Amino acid sequence: MAIETINSTDEFKDLISQITSQDGYKEPMAFGIARVDRGQKNADKVLQANYALINWKENYGSGAVFIKALQEAKIDVDFSGSEFVVTINDEFVKNAMAMFAPYIGEAIGDAHKNVQVIKTLSAMGDIGKNFRITILFEDDAPKSVESVYLKLYALSLQKAPLRSLNLNGAFGILSNVAWVGNTPYELEYLRENEIEMKLNGTFPTIDSVDKFPRYLQHIIPADNTRILDSSKVRMGASLSAGTTVMPGASYINFNAGTLGPVMVEGRISSSAIVGSGSDVGGGASILGVLSGTDGNPISIGENTLLGANSVTGIPLGDGCIVDAGVTVLSGTKIKIAPEQLALIKEANPEANLEDKTTFKGVELQGLNGIHYRQNSTTGEIVAQRSTREVKLNEDLH
Repeated sequence: MAIETINSTDEFKDLISQITSQDGYKEPMAFGIARVDRGQKNADKVLQANYALINWKENYGSGAVFIKALQEAKIDVDFSGSEFVVTINDEFVKNAMAMFAPYIGEAIGDAHKNVQVIKTLSAMGDIGKNFRITILFEDDAPKSVESVYLKLYALSLQKAPLRSLNLNGAFGILSNVAWVGNTPYELEYLRENEIEMKLNGTFPTIDSVDKFPRYLQHIIPADNTRILDSSKVRMGASLSAGTTVMPGASYINFNAGTLGPVMVEGRISSSAIVGSGSDVGGGASILGVLSGTDGNPISIGENTLLGANSVTGIPLGDGCIVDAGVTVLSGTKIKIAPEQLALIKEANPEANLEDKTTFKGVELQGLNGIHYRQNSTTGEIVAQRSTREVKLNEDLH
C-alpha cells in the first residue's frame, strides 16, 4: 500500500505523532540503511555492511518514517527484540519519499541526510536485495553482521564513546574473509575457484584476511588526522582529530583509540584509550583486556609519553612518562624514594598511598605525573615525580 504524499512540514509532524503513538511502537536507539556485500558462494550470507549514514540516539522522526515505510510495504516490524534487520524494497523507498516530500528540495550537504539516503535509493530504480535496514532498540549483544557494523560505525564516527557498547559475540558473527580493496571474498569461494581464476588471470590481489575491515575502508577522517598505512587501524577504532598514526610498529584495534591529538608509533590494543597530547612511542604497547591486564581496561591520560618499546599494563594519569624499554604491569615491583613519594602525593592529593618504598604497579594506577624508569645498576623499576613536560609538535597535528 502506497502512502499519500505529505505536502507540508505540519502534515509531516502530524504523521510522526500518529506513527509514534501506535500500539507497541518503540523508539529506535539507532538505525541506518546499509548496502551489503553478500557471499560469492552463499548469497544469503552477509559479509559486510556499508552504511552511508547511521543515526545514533538522534533523528527520531526519520526513524518513525522508516518504520512506517516498512509497515506500509507489508513488512512487519518486530519491536519485541533488541534489533530488527530486514531487506528493503522499492515500495519502502516510495513510501519514504512520499513522507519526506516537504524536505526533498532541501536535502543537500549537511541538511536532511536521511532524506538524501532515500533520494539516492530512489534514483537507483530497482534496488534488488542489496540494501538492508538495521534498527537497534536496545544495546544488547549483536545478533547480525549488520548490527555489528552499525556499532563499529558508531564507535569510529564517535557517536558512541569507546567501551560503551555491547559487542559480546561480534567475532563469532563476522566471517573471516579475504579483503580485496573494499570487497570481501569468501575463502571457500576462492579455494573452489582458485585453479580457474589463476589460469584466467582473475585471481585477486588480497590485501588482508580478517573478520574486520580497515578503518579507512569506511571512515573519512578529520582533515588534520593522518594514517600513513591503512592496515594499521581497524574498523571500530576511534581517532580524534589531530591523531597521527605512523607506519611500522603502530596499530589501533577496534573499540580503542584517542581522545585528542596523539602521536601513535606503537600499539593501542582493544579497549585501550589514549588522552589528548600523548605520545605512544615506536613499538610501545598498551595492553588490551585479553593480553595481561586481568580484564582491567587501560586508559592513558593527557600529555603522557610511552617510550619506545615500553609496555604499559596499568592505567596512567596525566603527565606520566614510561621510559624506553620499561614494562609496568599490575604486579610489577616499583621502588619509590621517600622524597619522591612525597612529591607524588602532592601531585595526587586524593591518592591513598602508604608510606613505604616498594609498591606494586596496581597501587599506582591512574596517578598523575609519575616517571617510570629502570635503575641501570640494579635493574629495579623505580618511580619518581616527573619533571618533564610532554608536548607534541603542533605542526604535525
